[in-house]
Amino acid sequence: MNIRIAALHRYPVKSLSPEPLSSAELKAGHHFPGDRVFAIENGPSGFDPENPVHQPKDKFLVLMRHADLARLKTRYLDETTTLVIEEGGREVARGDLSTGEGRLAIEAFIRRFMPKALRGALKILTAPDGLRFTDSRRGFVSIINLASVQALENALGAPVDPLRFRGNLHVEGLAPWQEFDLVDKVLATPSGVRLRITKRIERCAATNVDPATGLRDMQIPKGLMQAFGHVDCGVYAEVLSGGRIAEGDSFAPEQAALALASSGKQ
Repeated sequence: MNIRIAALHRYPVKSLSPEPLSSAELKAGHHFPGDRVFAIENGPSGFDPENPVHQPKDKFLVLMRHADLARLKTRYLDETTTLVIEEGGREVARGDLSTGEGRLAIEAFIRRFMPKALRGALKILTAPDGLRFTDSRRGFVSIINLASVQALENALGAPVDPLRFRGNLHVEGLAPWQEFDLVDKVLATPSGVRLRITKRIERCAATNVDPATGLRDMQIPKGLMQAFGHVDCGVYAEVLSGGRIAEGDSFAPEQAALALASSGKQ
């Protein structure tokens, strides 16, 4: 079994747009780098940065409830800790998220953009070390099998953009739904990166939203259940051994990877 990385993405702000990456440096016990570092609190969530605990996703602005967020294209500039927001190809907001002034600029734009969605004051939250604003407490790295997306596409009779599933790694080389057989197994690269697959990812109404237009144009969980008897797509993994991964790199189940390495074949 040879599992190839077809694409990598991070989502710096929960529920805002993806950023494609050519590579990423994984660290043991850490989340995918730069992923879900920020979230937009929709009214008081109870999140305490001094005593941080994982919060349910409905405490924040999320695609499941706020499809219009998909109309915004965002970029996070690590060097200047700045979030840039575009709508319709035009820059509409920019703010340094490390400063109060910068966060206020982004919050003010979101209030103007979707006033009817607000339950209270908006606040941009920053995840402290060891925590990210993922849907799952164990959602360190999310992996989407492109063959499973293709199987769903065939069942629905319409194109399904893999970005609907907001995964960190898109992979090829598995049969449809074969990723579920990898739960509790360890995948390894020839360079020594090791990921333990921890659980299947249950899908919600956020996947119904077209990531390009913001329209609710599909019924993904319903389609999964009707065609395959479950509402899952993708798996979560934790990083056991870190290192650099890049588009085109391959993983294999650990015993197979060890046998391949000992044979001198790559």
